Amino acid sequence: MRPDTSAEHVDHQAEVARLERTAARYPEDAEHLLLQAAAHLELSGDRAAASTLYDRLLQSAAPLESPQLVRALKASNLWEYGHEAEARAIIEGVRAEAPRDPAPWVIVAEALEAHDELEQAQETFTQGATLLLSDVTDPPYSTHALLFGRHRVRRMLGVPHDHFDTLADTLHKAPVSLDELHDPKRVWALGSDNPAELQAEIARLQSELTAAREALSRPFPVAVLHWPANELSELVESYPTLLTEYPSHEEHLATIEASLRELASSGTSNLGIVSGTLPSYEAFAASELASPSDPTLLPQYATTLAARGRAVAWPPQRGASCWCGSGRVYGECHGDGA
Repeated sequence: MRPDTSAEHVDHQAEVARLERTAARYPEDAEHLLLQAAAHLELSGDRAAASTLYDRLLQSAAPLESPQLVRALKASNLWEYGHEAEARAIIEGVRAEAPRDPAPWVIVAEALEAHDELEQAQETFTQGATLLLSDVTDPPYSTHALLFGRHRVRRMLGVPHDHFDTLADTLHKAPVSLDELHDPKRVWALGSDNPAELQAEIARLQSELTAAREALSRPFPVAVLHWPANELSELVESYPTLLTEYPSHEEHLATIEASLRELASSGTSNLGIVSGTLPSYEAFAASELASPSDPTLLPQYATTLAARGRAVAWPPQRGASCWCGSGRVYGECHGDGA
């Protein structure tokens, strides 16, 4: 997790205070906001305060969306200021929990890689890739870093390509191949006196920078708003004019799936679903000086939730639960016949 603002010319302590105030105002977004605050603390060099903030999240009475992500970030931070044994124990715990989110896998594997534990990093990347990407022909964007990181570590170890490396090569769209970008000899080329070698290395670095900028500038997911049954019932009871938008919960769920399939068939990528709550929606309406009964506010609310990192990628991965919350596997619920 990294802050949304640039690390340069930023008053990190002021950003931490701002984010903590916002988290107090919007408790439903506290996890996302406080993770950004912890990242600012890390960038400012106050790693002990960042660990305290991670502990605050983990000890919160409210359930976390991704406790494994918080633990992974805590482990990475701890190792950076000398708490290696504790960091290793947390990393082993994250791996044992086998999270279905690629982010914790990437963070703990990169922590191992950063401290020259290349074999352990490769094992961690591989464990995550095997869990999340077996039998997946079109990996979601969120898993690309898992494949690229694994490719990089294996390149440094000098092991032959396997099917996951081939998949990473297929997903990599930059002009310079992954094999070149991850070539351990590149670091030696930076000290060369040969102009041709230096020029080639500059071209590779420019390509890598372009790919990084594209990843950072990737737009928020095209998010469709989902109301759980109890929230939708309270919404239309409080604002009856919205019954024209939501005649029934069953129709609402069917419309979501149909809309997402239509967007996907038209070539739209990076699709997601955000779940609304009545208190959050009312707070958003108040911040916009608008009435919650205004249906034009609904897509703006969905976009704001996506911008806060609340979107869940659609479609769910093979074998994952359906986005609707029924508890059934997606392929046997709203994904039936997809």
